[in-house]
Amino acid sequence: MFAHIIPSAAWMEALAAGVYLAPSLEAQGFIHCSEISAEQLLAVANHLYAGQSGLVLLIGAERLEAAVRYEEFETSGEFFPHVYGPINLSAVVQVLPFPPQPDGTFQLPDLSGSGL
Repeated sequence: MFAHIIPSAAWMEALAAGVYLAPSLEAQGFIHCSEISAEQLLAVANHLYAGQSGLVLLIGAERLEAAVRYEEFETSGEFFPHVYGPINLSAVVQVLPFPPQPDGTFQLPDLSGSGL
């Protein structure tokens, strides 16, 4: 399972295209994702997206057609899932609104419908 934060407009584009292509796929060769854990997901959200609205959280399953590699972030000892190809829409099991709290930070949404 993986999580990926994107603007809701990018998800609408993915629905129209039939596949999700993150800008990092072209620039770095993979799509940055997080494990579905409060610690990892919220650290990413609060570091990269603090105060941003209009975001959604994609929850994905093992139905990815692209390869996934868990790779270390710099020398942190923390490993993140990287998707080496487009995310096929059938791999996304849930799309959740992901608004910031009034102070600009994020909280983990209810993931009960994602099959976790």
